Amino acid sequence: LSDAANSLDVVTIEDATLDDIPRMTELLAVLFEQEEDFVPNPEKQRGGLRMLLNQPASGRVFVARSDGDIVGMVALLFTVSTVEGGRVAWLEDVVVAPELRGAGVGSKLVRHVLAFARQNGVKRINLLTDQVNTGAQRFYKQLGFQRSEMALYRWHSNRHAERS
Repeated sequence: LSDAANSLDVVTIEDATLDDIPRMTELLAVLFEQEEDFVPNPEKQRGGLRMLLNQPASGRVFVARSDGDIVGMVALLFTVSTVEGGRVAWLEDVVVAPELRGAGVGSKLVRHVLAFARQNGVKRINLLTDQVNTGAQRFYKQLGFQRSEMALYRWHSNRHAERS
């Protein structure tokens, strides 16, 4: 990336396309290597991204570009909340290329998502981050997110046998 790429002014946020999947898969590998609960699996990541991009009603994926190169990404996944009485979303896969971390790309991506959510009637956005990742927690708090008292529990079809 050129020196100009270090300027936030040259970073644009756009809807991801199917052609962006290879680079987004690389970025997801960087993200999943640093998260406790996940292991990169390019085939699964490509499949999930393709599914999201082909079904915009289930979510949106945005990329940050600098000089034509993808330098970051974020996904917003939609669901319905009976508490909110409408559409809510999960913020996932916020990742910036390591060489541009701290340059404001992540903030620009998340602010874009927040504006998109407001314009599209999303009433609440949830997100998860590793409990030990205090840097990410600080980042989200600075952007207006608040810690929830809810505890995450997970069921995974590949890890639990059905009981009869």
